[in-house]
Amino acid sequence: MVTETTDPCELCEAARFTHWYYEDDVCWVADCEACSTPMVVWKSHGTTPAEEEIEWMLDRLDEAGVERFGQGNGTVDRTMRQIPEHFHAHIRDAQWVSRRWTEKPSKYSGVGGHRLQLK
Repeated sequence: MVTETTDPCELCEAARFTHWYYEDDVCWVADCEACSTPMVVWKSHGTTPAEEEIEWMLDRLDEAGVERFGQGNGTVDRTMRQIPEHFHAHIRDAQWVSRRWTEKPSKYSGVGGHRLQLK
C-alpha cells in the first residue's frame, strides 16, 4: 500500500550522507545513519510493497550485506522501529551494536564503488 504523506519522511527524503550500495526505480540501499548497517528503502512511501518488490529489495540488501560483512555473516531485520510508516529493512552482523558506537560513519561518494569512512 502506497500512502501520501504531508509530514516530512526521512526515508522519502533519501539524503545522501552515508555510503550508498545500490539504487534503482524500486529502492535504494545505503548505510543507516543510526546503526551503520546496510538498509534497503522502498522508494514509495508506505508499508506494504508487492511481494515481488519485497523479494527484489531483500535480494539487493543481501548483496550489500555480503559486500559489507562477507557471505553468511548478516541477518535481515525487517522490524521498522524508528520509521514504522515507510518500508525498510536492515542487514545486521553479530557486531552491529558495538560497531555503531566505535566505528566512524561511512560517507557518501556516489552510488556503488568503495565504501569510505569519515576520518
